[in-house]
Formats: sequence, C-alpha cells, structure tokens
Amino acid sequence: MKGIPNTERQRLGALLDHETQETVMAMIPQFSETEIGAPVPAPAEVPEELGLLVFNMERGVHLEELGDFLQDCPGVRPLDVVLANELDDGCVRSGGRNTARELAERFGWNYAYGLEFIELVNGEDPKGFHGNAVFSRWPIRRAWTVRLPEQYNWYFDRQRRIGGRCAVLAELDVGGRPLGVASIHLENRTHGEGRRLQLEAVLRAAEELLPGIPVVLGGDLNTNTFDGRDKDAIREIAGSPALQRRCLEDVAQYEAALTAAEAMGYRAVPETPILTRRKPLPGGGCLGLRLDWLLLRGMTPTKSRTLSTRTADCGFARPDSALARFAGEELSDHNAVWAACRMGVKDAK
Repeated sequence: MKGIPNTERQRLGALLDHETQETVMAMIPQFSETEIGAPVPAPAEVPEELGLLVFNMERGVHLEELGDFLQDCPGVRPLDVVLANELDDGCVRSGGRNTARELAERFGWNYAYGLEFIELVNGEDPKGFHGNAVFSRWPIRRAWTVRLPEQYNWYFDRQRRIGGRCAVLAELDVGGRPLGVASIHLENRTHGEGRRLQLEAVLRAAEELLPGIPVVLGGDLNTNTFDGRDKDAIREIAGSPALQRRCLEDVAQYEAALTAAEAMGYRAVPETPILTRRKPLPGGGCLGLRLDWLLLRGMTPTKSRTLSTRTADCGFARPDSALARFAGEELSDHNAVWAACRMGVKDAK
C-alpha cells in the first residue's frame, strides 16, 4: 500500500478541523484499498478441523517475539487462519516495518490488510499506517475492506489520527470449498449501542459479499460493557469487584453487538468467561476485560482456548529465540483466542 508524504498527511489531517472524517477519507484512496499478499500454494491436504486464531497484536511493536509466539506456542496448533488487529505499516514505534507482510513472509501465509488509521502524531513515521489483517494458509479468492459507522473522531484524541474502524473480509479457498472470514475491530470509545451499529454493518457486508457459505467473524470487538469515553464509569468499575465481574461474566447483557450476531445465526466463542484484555488502571493493576471473540456461522467449534501473552506464561519459548530474551511483561495487552472448527454444523456435539 503506497505511503503518503508526511506534509500531505498533515495537510489532510488539518482539514478535519472543519470537514468530516468521511469527507477527508474519501480523498485518500488507501482507505478503500485492500492489500493482498503474493499468493502462496494451498496445503496438499484439507484437515478435518481448521485452527482459527484471533489476536490483537498491539501494533506489532514486538514483531519478532510475536512471531516466535505463533511459531512455538503449542496451544495455537493447528493454525490455518489468523484474524489480527492493530498491525502497523511504516510507523517508527514498530521499527517502520510492514508488520503484516513480514509475518506473512515468515510463515508462508496469504494475507489481506486493510487500513484503519493514518497516524499523525509522529512526523518521522515513513507511512503512519495502522490496520487489520487476515492471514491464511489457504488461498484468498477475494478480499474487501469495509468501513464501519463512525462512533468517535480520533483526530481530536491525543493519538491524533485520520480514519476509523474497519473490518477486512475475505473469501478463502479451503480445498475447493469457500470459507468467509473477517478481521474486525470495533470502537472502544463508545457505548454498546455504537458497537452494535458497527457489527451490524459487518453482518450486512458478510450477507452481501459472502452469501451462502460458512463464515468466521473475529477480532477485538471491544465488548467492555461500558462507554470507553466515560472515565468516571471506568473508575467506578475499577473500585467494584461486582462490576468487574460484569466485564467477564455478563458481557452479552451489556453488549448488543453479541445479541445482533446471535440473531443472525452466529455462535460466539469462547463460551466460558475469561479475560482476553488487561486494561491498565490508574495507580497500578489492571481491569480484566472480555473483548476478543470468534463468531461462527456454518462452523462447528470442537474446542477453544484463550492463550496468555504474558511473558511469564511463555515457558515454551526456544532458548535461542527473541521471545526467550524478551524482558517486557507482555507481548500484547490482549491474550489470543484459538478454536478448532469443522466446516458445517451436522457434526455438532
């Protein structure tokens, strides 16, 4: 995906002082593009079950370590499809790398990448691109980037950006059978109703672009049960064990996005209440949230697990690997969610 010189990025950003995001984004063709990596041959055999992974990679800042995690963690086997959020392309904070392309090259994956934001804070960024990706061992027949209804204008945030949330949809060829997949990132700085509107846009796109085939939607849905703009609400939850349990055990009661998916025939995985995001709290500690999901239709999950990305839990790291040498507390502020699934629903147990 072609970069934009910083002077032009800043000029376009300044237009947001008096223009809408939609207007400015329409001036930038990259927001409607989907970068698809060079095709990789399909595996020789089709397994009975596909391994699916949802992973918010926190910008790909620790890219070598994330790669080692994916290579060596026994809990992500088998691994056929990865639905990834927060991957940089040309940002100083992640070494200026095209993180999606490098991961695809390392593992021999096909990939499709969609642009979520253009970062404006650091004028030294070569490109300042940030987005979502689908990785697959199986060929990508088609791919699209779907823009989601705006719920928050990030230009006026301290992270100052052009853009908004998106989903990357793709049709895969799994041994001659089509499979629809999507990597989704819903807004955290909104309420449950805002996230419902965004996910419904993805559900409609899947109906239109991926009709009549099994579909896997997944990603960081930011189902935190509160409005991420409301600092008072966050402080209240931080001080209340009962409210903290809500963030893990009663998510569907507060997040209508999950109800909307269920009404369209999707099954949410994981079904057990376990945290997938560690949100730091003022004064130390973290709030456990359940944000990362797989939504399955026409697929039968046979097992699922949530995999910690805390360094202390990565005892499987090879002694000579970047992961073994990593001194940070966590590879990402999100855990990874994995599931094994069969295409079809007749074999449900």
